[in-house]
Amino acid sequence: MAHSLDINHPVHQAMVFMANRLGEVSDDAMRLDIYPGGQLGSERESIELLQIGSLAMTKVSSSPLEGFVPEMKVFSMPYVFRDHEHYWDVLNSDIGKELLLSGEKVRLRGLGYFDAGSRSYYTVDKQVLSPEDLQGMKVRVQNSQTSVRMVRAMGGSGTPISWGELYTALQQGVVDGAENNPPSFYSSKHYEVSKFYTLNEHTSVPDIVLISSYVWNSLSEQEQIWLQSVMDEAVEYQRALWLKASDEALVAVEAAGVTVVRPNKTPFMDAVIDMQESYSGTPAYEILKRIREL
Repeated sequence: MAHSLDINHPVHQAMVFMANRLGEVSDDAMRLDIYPGGQLGSERESIELLQIGSLAMTKVSSSPLEGFVPEMKVFSMPYVFRDHEHYWDVLNSDIGKELLLSGEKVRLRGLGYFDAGSRSYYTVDKQVLSPEDLQGMKVRVQNSQTSVRMVRAMGGSGTPISWGELYTALQQGVVDGAENNPPSFYSSKHYEVSKFYTLNEHTSVPDIVLISSYVWNSLSEQEQIWLQSVMDEAVEYQRALWLKASDEALVAVEAAGVTVVRPNKTPFMDAVIDMQESYSGTPAYEILKRIREL
């Protein structure tokens, strides 16, 4: 199982928990080997390896998945969820379950969601209090056209750069800032070069644990039950870890000299209304309408 995070990240800890539990429930009939830190390639490369069955499982953000499964674009749209409770209500609903299986047509099966909190802007040397402050700024985003469009709608220039290259890109001025959740901002040490963190919480993009459909279909019914059950346990385990890690990360970055600001979100929300409506008629927009009604 591959992922791009360091070993102290809550998601990595949840995957270790999952691997240990799989050994226990299967009486060591099944084993999950974890390769952290992008050892097996980028998120996109890992997804492609899953499609041909060369890799069994991976944890990816749902953003790069939108290039394979158009419905996933809904997660990269800004201000989809009213609050964190609404976010989990959606993920646990029929909508969330349908989205996990929406990649089956491209040989990707979602087993569950990990909390990745809300993404906010952090910048090297300029405080962002409103969309106007993003004018002329280059902001690193994930490899997602929806994310690029979101930053543009708010006045900045979205620039996809791989996670592993971002620290250097911030340091050398290739980009003026980036956007991510508190634990990732902290564990990546990006706070060492980015001194402003604006908690505008524009997107809540869950992580998804994927299994190759080839591999899933090769498992016995009992093996599928074992794997899904430990996935479900790991989701609850990671969710509790995440809340604690988010609070601790904000305390730590402030102690390291980062200015954390909590702006009025309304101007940011207003800036992206036209962008949201531009998806009218697409599969992602139909899901957005259902999410709003939930």
